Amino acid sequence: MNRRDLLATPIALPALLAGRARAATPAGPDGSRRLHAVSLLGEPALPADFPHWPWVNPAAPKGGEIALTALGSFDSFNQYILRGTAAVGLANLYDTLLKESSDEASTEYAHLAGSIEMPADGKGVTFLLRPEARWHDGRPVTAEDVVWSFNTLREHGRPFYRAYWGDVASVAAEDAQRVVFRFATSENRELPLILGQMPVLPKHWWAGRDFARPTLDIPLGSGPYRLDRFEAGRSLVYRRVEDYWARDLPTMKGTANFGTMRYEYFRDSTVALEAFKAGQIDFRTENIAKEWATAYDFPAVRRGLVKLDEIRHELPTGMQAFAMNLRRPLFQDARVRRALIEVFDFEWMNANLFYGSYARTTSYFSNSELASSGVPEGRELEILETYRGQVPDRLFTEDYRLPVTDGSGNNREGLRRALDLLRQAGWTVKDRKLVNARGENFAFEILLNGPSFERVALPYMQNLQRLGMEPRVRTVDPAQYQVRMDAFDYDMTVDSQGQSLSPGNEQRDYWTCAKAKEPGSQNVAGICNPVVDALVELVIAAPDRAELVARTRALDRVLLWNDYMIPHWHSRTFRVAYWDKLGRPPRNPRFALALDSWWVEPARVGTVEQGKREAQQTKP
Repeated sequence: MNRRDLLATPIALPALLAGRARAATPAGPDGSRRLHAVSLLGEPALPADFPHWPWVNPAAPKGGEIALTALGSFDSFNQYILRGTAAVGLANLYDTLLKESSDEASTEYAHLAGSIEMPADGKGVTFLLRPEARWHDGRPVTAEDVVWSFNTLREHGRPFYRAYWGDVASVAAEDAQRVVFRFATSENRELPLILGQMPVLPKHWWAGRDFARPTLDIPLGSGPYRLDRFEAGRSLVYRRVEDYWARDLPTMKGTANFGTMRYEYFRDSTVALEAFKAGQIDFRTENIAKEWATAYDFPAVRRGLVKLDEIRHELPTGMQAFAMNLRRPLFQDARVRRALIEVFDFEWMNANLFYGSYARTTSYFSNSELASSGVPEGRELEILETYRGQVPDRLFTEDYRLPVTDGSGNNREGLRRALDLLRQAGWTVKDRKLVNARGENFAFEILLNGPSFERVALPYMQNLQRLGMEPRVRTVDPAQYQVRMDAFDYDMTVDSQGQSLSPGNEQRDYWTCAKAKEPGSQNVAGICNPVVDALVELVIAAPDRAELVARTRALDRVLLWNDYMIPHWHSRTFRVAYWDKLGRPPRNPRFALALDSWWVEPARVGTVEQGKREAQQTKP
């Protein structure tokens, strides 16, 4: 999910949320309302007494083990700081105040907090914790834990938290179960949901420990799993908490079904795939189209022991792209950036590398109503008119388009357009080298964190070389990659900015000037544009859905017309492969894979395990 409102009169949050939660209590003497759920898009679909999520199987069997894959290594169980490489799966240890519905956009239901109070002025939110909530050591989860978690994460956590919670003015524990947040503005509508997503950490466990340092001390949590054992950098086992305090809540029934979740680390995805085929891993999602098309015809699939599914979803697909680091002088000229876009031959790649399985991404908010298209009109045009002269003039008269080739691999027209743009920007070809007026070569590095993307980067590199550029591809291990990313130590890399149907505060971390300068932020491209900054604030302060859509489309259009990234592609399905001991509900929620609602089928375990042993014996 996702202050200064220049274009519309703000509507206070309670006015938007009044009536959006069923069985809400009448307004109190101070005008506040008590809710069981909060939604930005309409009335929550589920009443206060809903028994469980609609997509789960509440009678799903508990127990069994699922073995999962992780890539790289780990040296810390603190995923909230920049230092160290955090282990996977740690979110299973902690509860959040609210629980997001995977079947509704921007809607959260009471979880650790039993109810939510919205003040009349719209400048805050109060969470009332469930008195039965317990840490795994038996101590109660208190409002003081919530306050400590918020302050600690904002002070010592990743920079993201400071941006995400930037409009929170204060937080206080009024008693053991009641925690009150006050906001600097009434216009940041999503802050109650954002705070509802906050992981609540145990203040007493962290006493005497330095939160800013990596640690391999097994953490204390309150969630459905505890970390049972681990081998540093290689594997972890999470065990289901049998007496988990929230096991019978409607937000948990039918989920957290696996008795244990084991993560095995592999150095690259190729080895991980072979481990899956050999039965060492039970489940994997496949993100490489070539592998999905060619690598899953093996005996266990033919015997029905391994299932292959493509599960449709309605998730906004956001933007995956080659991101140019605008902190580098090489990429600060928009004509240079557009030239690099012209050379990227998606049609050839889709036909020859991806088996035609992808759609080109043409928006930062793709696969949603938030994506801009055509020429701006109506409310979006009104917003953009405010910035006329500060954005490209063509934005008002032309649809933004990416180049399209015939897929033959002979992209002469794209190369010609690129060379013309480069000449306009002061680059010329001398002795088959592209150089500037100082005689410096056009040289840069594409940084990758694994070999799977080399098959995309290398053909692109070859096309760039035809212009006289000197690109090179460098692949490093995930730990080194993260260090370099946090320090903005790259020329170009692959970036992926996920989006929701309700963009908001996270957009500051993605696109704004302040975050371009803050190590560890998600502004990978180093975008610093006053118009983008202003539009981000408008998105955050949008008073209703129609205004949010118009403002987000305006932001999308300005990002596109500045050619900050070289857009890639997207898929509208989850491609999953799993050994047939796993069961899953008859339908999937609209906005998530929801593996936490799957389970192990006891009756099928014996057959599958025998098949795994045979697979391991026949492995060459």
